[in-house]
Amino acid sequence: MKMRHSVFMLVGLLAAGGSQAASLYAGQAKAAAVCSQCHGIRNPSADAPFPPLAGRDVEYLKTAIKQYRDKTRVSEIMNAIAGSLTDKDINDIAHYYGSVKP
Repeated sequence: MKMRHSVFMLVGLLAAGGSQAASLYAGQAKAAAVCSQCHGIRNPSADAPFPPLAGRDVEYLKTAIKQYRDKTRVSEIMNAIAGSLTDKDINDIAHYYGSVKP
C-alpha cells in the first residue's frame, strides 16, 4: 500500500512540473499578444515609456495586473487590457515575465 501511495504522489509531482512548463509557454504567448507591444519582453518598446517586466517579482506582477483588472489601480490603458485577463492568464504572464532575464 505504501508503494502505491508513493507512485501516485510521484505521478502527481511530475504532472505538476509539466503543467508549470506549459504555463510558461502560455504566458509567453499571452505576453507576446497582449503585453509586449508596450512592455517588450526583455526591454520596453523603443518609443514607449512603459517599464520592462522581465525579471520582476512574480507575486508583484500578479498583484499589479489583478489590481488593474479590478480597477483598484487606475490606468485607462492597463484597466482596458487587464480587464480581459483571467486569473490563469495573469498567473501565466507573471510567471513568464518573472522567468525572463532582463
